[in-house]
Amino acid sequence: MEPKKINLFLISFISLLSHSLSSSLQHQTLTLNSLPKPSSLHPDQQWVQTTQTLEELELSTSIDSTFTLHLEHLDALSSHLTPEELFSFRLKRDDARAKTIFARAHSSSRSAHKHGRNASHSTRDFSSSIVSGLSQGSGEYFTRLGVGTPPKYMYMVLDTGSDIVWIQCTPCKKCYDQTDRMFNPVKSGSYRSIPCRSKICQRLDQPGCTLRGNKCAYQVSYGDGSFTMGEFASETMTFRRVRVPNVALGCGHDNEGLFVGAAGLLGLGRGKLSFPTQTGNRFGRKFSYCLVDRSASSKPSSVVFGSSAVSRTAVFTPLISNPKLDTFYYVELVGISVGGSRVPGITGELFKIDRTGNGGVIVDSGTSVTRLTRPAYMALRDAFRAGATSLKSAPGFSLFDTCYDLSGKTEVRVPTVVMHYNGADVALPANNYLIPVDTSGRFCFAFAGTMSGLSIIGNIQQQGFRVLFDIASNRVGFSPNACT
Repeated sequence: MEPKKINLFLISFISLLSHSLSSSLQHQTLTLNSLPKPSSLHPDQQWVQTTQTLEELELSTSIDSTFTLHLEHLDALSSHLTPEELFSFRLKRDDARAKTIFARAHSSSRSAHKHGRNASHSTRDFSSSIVSGLSQGSGEYFTRLGVGTPPKYMYMVLDTGSDIVWIQCTPCKKCYDQTDRMFNPVKSGSYRSIPCRSKICQRLDQPGCTLRGNKCAYQVSYGDGSFTMGEFASETMTFRRVRVPNVALGCGHDNEGLFVGAAGLLGLGRGKLSFPTQTGNRFGRKFSYCLVDRSASSKPSSVVFGSSAVSRTAVFTPLISNPKLDTFYYVELVGISVGGSRVPGITGELFKIDRTGNGGVIVDSGTSVTRLTRPAYMALRDAFRAGATSLKSAPGFSLFDTCYDLSGKTEVRVPTVVMHYNGADVALPANNYLIPVDTSGRFCFAFAGTMSGLSIIGNIQQQGFRVLFDIASNRVGFSPNACT
């Protein structure tokens, strides 16, 4: 056979084989939506009323009920920007966030932190809505809650990658702009200073004392150079009609960096000073959130605290301990399937935590794009490309190297993607991994590789699931279609 005919035969055979393999894969339909347009806060949000009296609040806490707090995304505070600008800023925030987490994980591999967790029981539940909050390194969603007595309501970021609860306070040496009036501790009847030699002050990673009054001082730094510092104190927080007294929080008098809009941060990590740990006796160290797809749904995102956070339809995977770093929620990822078949080369060995504390997989609310250690990402990407040969390729975008031109279409068929955790298989909806990146019809595979040993499950892959953090039972759950 002539060389040219042989080459043509091989090309035809490879093309036929590729088409055959692609057609045998499991697919699902992706309904195409453009980048979400700028919008203000969710129109149906039922934020708490600031007109409640103290007597009403005291009365309401005697009723054992569940509360849901609505969440909003950071983009709601930037309604003047175009969809392209919002997405660009989101990716920049995401890059800063990932660098912060990788830096913390790397530094933790050189210094151990002891765990301090006690079993507890839930006596009362509440829940809340979520909105996206600080612009750099600290989270994507925020809610509105009350601080002090009488409660002053303000927007606060919810962050599973942080432990310390903090707000901006007057007098302020240097503060960023926030939507609400800054908190004045002098006007709160429940604000209490914490002595610098107290046990709770010593739980801080960098405990200190103020120059006057022997009061506990705190400082929290982020990977982008932002930081907050001030007095560590005790205060009452109000979630709708539920009052939570004696929450240790930072009253920040010097807050520098690129924070936007929100008054502070509600740390939801696993550490000994996080909000779930501090309130464990009351809410059972259980909470869950549901982050909806902002481009396709009118439902608000939400967070629930207490036993009602645990869904009966959820599949659970055990939490993994990292003795070097107790803030993050580590889980065991054992494989990934594309088109119904396990991706060769992606095994649990790629995601093990080593002796120094490096590696592993965390579930994080503040990171948007899932980062996988480089070998796992490359195998996943190549498997998806092989199953999506019917889609027209497009140039890469930002951190995404696998993109498609879907202009002029309303829906397409894409290979299925399933994340296999220890004991839990989580099938992702198509819009959790193929997302719009501009307004011209370009969609990209929403995973990225990292040279860090640590992998991060981001909130794009979590959207539409109720993600359950049952710290008391040492497990994380995923419940699809449970956002109502």
